[in-house]
Amino acid sequence: MNLIERRKQVLGRHVTTFYDDPFAPVRGDGVWLYDADGKRYLDCYNNVPHVGHCHPKVVKAIADQAATLNVHTRYVHEGVVAYGEKLASKFKHDLSTMIMVNSGSEANDIALRMAQAVSGNTGVIGTDNTYHGNTASVSQLNATKVPVGGYADHVRQVPSPDNLHPVGGTRAGQAQAFAAGVEVAIAELQAAGHGVSALIICPYFANEGFPTLERGFMDQAIACVRRAGGLIIADEVQPGFGRIGSHWWGHEKLGFVPDIVTLGKPMANGHPVAAVITRHDVLEAFQDAFKYFNTFGGNPVSAAAAMATMNVIEDESLVENACVVGAYALKELSSLADKHELLADVRGSGLFFGAELVCDGKPATDICLKVVNEMRRNGVLLSTVGRFENALKVRPPCVFSKENVDQLVDVMDHAIAQVLADE
Repeated sequence: MNLIERRKQVLGRHVTTFYDDPFAPVRGDGVWLYDADGKRYLDCYNNVPHVGHCHPKVVKAIADQAATLNVHTRYVHEGVVAYGEKLASKFKHDLSTMIMVNSGSEANDIALRMAQAVSGNTGVIGTDNTYHGNTASVSQLNATKVPVGGYADHVRQVPSPDNLHPVGGTRAGQAQAFAAGVEVAIAELQAAGHGVSALIICPYFANEGFPTLERGFMDQAIACVRRAGGLIIADEVQPGFGRIGSHWWGHEKLGFVPDIVTLGKPMANGHPVAAVITRHDVLEAFQDAFKYFNTFGGNPVSAAAAMATMNVIEDESLVENACVVGAYALKELSSLADKHELLADVRGSGLFFGAELVCDGKPATDICLKVVNEMRRNGVLLSTVGRFENALKVRPPCVFSKENVDQLVDVMDHAIAQVLADE
């Protein structure tokens, strides 16, 4: 029995894999992944190894701390406190307290309970094409699979922004139309007796297909939520830690002030670490309302991994690198779009970018997937995203270079030509 069949037997036949021919890497280094035969693949998708696969400083920090001490969080440890202080220094608006957990799902679960504790309400608003995690409460927000029994009555989904199919019909009117959708959700939740506890959004709308939004886009919607007594949760699991190049956090780029911020995937370069950042008053309300303890969240090894990752981001100027290399990538992709009309919309910020594929005026979902598989066969790894899964999603480690962009664009050029020739 081969590895894929053994995996299905142990993990289940529906557990997710990428590509028609699933990829089984055995080693990583920087922006590269290697298979068992030694073939090298350019990793254009993994935002978890934020500072590059197997960064030696992060590996050393994990090993050194694991060889010294690792305990649960009811013991006091300098490393955990020092990391919390350093992380909080990256935020404004009195976002100065932290709870460390193990995953973005846990972080968003806590954030929802924080909003309940402060507001006294239970109603939650998200978008209709999003993903925020896997716990029972957070999975109620996910748009890709309806929960057993349907969505809970205290959850509402509003139409998400989009470049080619904007809410309300025009890009210029999209912010107002998005806010109108939020107002409808608020009215429904109030009429049902739930009230509004929170609006939770990814400030880059990553799973929605990362549409191009102007600073201030969220202002009207946020004002509606705050008038109703709700809080604003910014899920920074994907855009955070400088990936978008222009700012450390997505909410800074859009110019709004969240009450709660959730972090995850790239926080410790692959070690399972996540966090919730909020104000003192929100944290205290949560702690008064819920008895919360996390055995592994914020242990010394996790804190060491996260601190090392933060230091590498600063020492290697990776936010600046994301800005420069990302701008170059958009320029090169735009040139490729001039050659292939299939690339209907090139967009992104920093090292989170891509292109939406459209054929004969319709989402080119099947072609997009074929392009991804053809690129995988030629040593470049990326994926799809968006409501119709017709957008190429590029989200590499933040040590990505202009030379890496050149390889990405060259392979994409050939892959599109090959796929179209086979159609």
